[in-house]
Amino acid sequence: MLPSPSSSPRAILENRTNVLRTPAQSKLSFSLPTPPEDRRAKRRAANTATGGLQKRIKLSLNDSCDESSDSEESESDSDVEMEDVALVSARSRRYTPFMTRTRAALRQPGMTRQECPSTRAILQSFVSSHKSDVYKCQSTDVNAYLTPPYACSYTHSAKNGGSPILAVATEQGSVHVLNTSRRKDWDPEPPRTTWQTHNNGIFDAKWNMDDTLLATCSGDQSTRITCSTTNNVTHVLRGHTSTVKCIAWDPNHKDLLSTGGRDGTICIWDLRMAGATEDDEPNVLAPVISIPGAHEEPKGKGRPRRGKHVPAPRSVTNLLYPEIGPYGLISSGSFDGILKYWDLRLPTSTRKTKSMKPKPPPTIYTSPIDPTTLHDSRRPRGIIRLAAGTGPTAGLVFALGADSRVHTYSLPSLEARKTGYVHENMQTNSFYVGLALSPCGRWLASGSTGTKGSTFLFDVTDAARVSPSAPVQKGVELKGQLGEVGAVDWAGTTLASCADDGTVRVWRPDIETYRACVESPDERKWDWSWAVGEL
Repeated sequence: MLPSPSSSPRAILENRTNVLRTPAQSKLSFSLPTPPEDRRAKRRAANTATGGLQKRIKLSLNDSCDESSDSEESESDSDVEMEDVALVSARSRRYTPFMTRTRAALRQPGMTRQECPSTRAILQSFVSSHKSDVYKCQSTDVNAYLTPPYACSYTHSAKNGGSPILAVATEQGSVHVLNTSRRKDWDPEPPRTTWQTHNNGIFDAKWNMDDTLLATCSGDQSTRITCSTTNNVTHVLRGHTSTVKCIAWDPNHKDLLSTGGRDGTICIWDLRMAGATEDDEPNVLAPVISIPGAHEEPKGKGRPRRGKHVPAPRSVTNLLYPEIGPYGLISSGSFDGILKYWDLRLPTSTRKTKSMKPKPPPTIYTSPIDPTTLHDSRRPRGIIRLAAGTGPTAGLVFALGADSRVHTYSLPSLEARKTGYVHENMQTNSFYVGLALSPCGRWLASGSTGTKGSTFLFDVTDAARVSPSAPVQKGVELKGQLGEVGAVDWAGTTLASCADDGTVRVWRPDIETYRACVESPDERKWDWSWAVGEL
């Protein structure tokens, strides 16, 4: 069962560390440093002689004080000496947040005082070896050698600095667990684990928070939970009427996860529920909450006319749990760039009858403007993938649109920001393309359609602080595969990309190797792949 509801959604969304606040809402206070001994003794003697009380002065940026505190502060201003006022002003200027930036960064052209230095040079130094950084996905069909990988996911331990264990799911429903640690070209590949989970293509794969379970969703309309130790399926989740497209584990509840499908439905699952046995499959679960037509337009009261064409359902393309609320879920759709923030708490009711049908969860926020209609094309385009910001990008959501552009949304309002990321060679007119943010929250990776086999990297460190008038930062293009590059994922500074040529390629920053490739491209191209362009 889900946790009991609280009083209001606003109570859940406040007092979170990654909520972007205005200076009027934030509070920063500190005491003045101890003055020199002679001045302190002089003021103590003056206060003793006059019978006044010594006051402790504090600086605060909180503008929400009441009238009584303002009046008391105005009355006490006359008791402060002019030299203390000057000292307060000097200290406040010294501790201004802008002053914590390095002067070298502030002198760079085209950069505001709040922006950080660009790390594009690091992104452009990413290289990949043809021998030790390429992993092939063998086909189970005797008539084919390789099969395209559709999804990949690094473990949470790998994202936190542990061994880079990568789960790769293929078009044939098989799962390969790889160890992508750096090795010499002549060293053999570490042993991999392979099992067959579905009899259809797997479109998404996600590890739970402690890396003990792997969830995979497939075109067979099911989601399966596999134990990473025994490689046995522990749960089969059935509730969609079409292909299941995406998975998201609840970071606050280890037994809860959500799935979205091509049928336009969002399903919430609880692994603690008792399951049934169907077709020799034990522990088959039904969803505890369903949101049908999650991204459909509100239906009118009248019935549709006879013979009228019924449009196809709007698929749910991606799901993520924001950090600002333990009961929220964000979803994207295939029709437009509107994101929705769902309140998953169960409503309380004093009257319960057998005929009463459960109502779907309400939306707390909905994007007020579709950013896909603000650029080259005026018609709406769908969202392919979502990535939640972290670290310097906390409070943001990055969304890869079908308009070949990465859009940025603010939490919790889901309002689209002016900051976007594009590349002249990036194409995203397929819903198989992936998007992933590095664990440090500074680098964004995206796949691309077409035959070039390119992966694109963007520096998004200043996504929350960049000025609208600042020049658009150009991304970095990595070339090393053939066909469409779909799923991508990070483990520290290591990036894995999956392509239609049946390979998974691993990229790492290596400035020395990159410089050698640039200096001798004809010689190095037989051993390495690297970024397009020069430093």
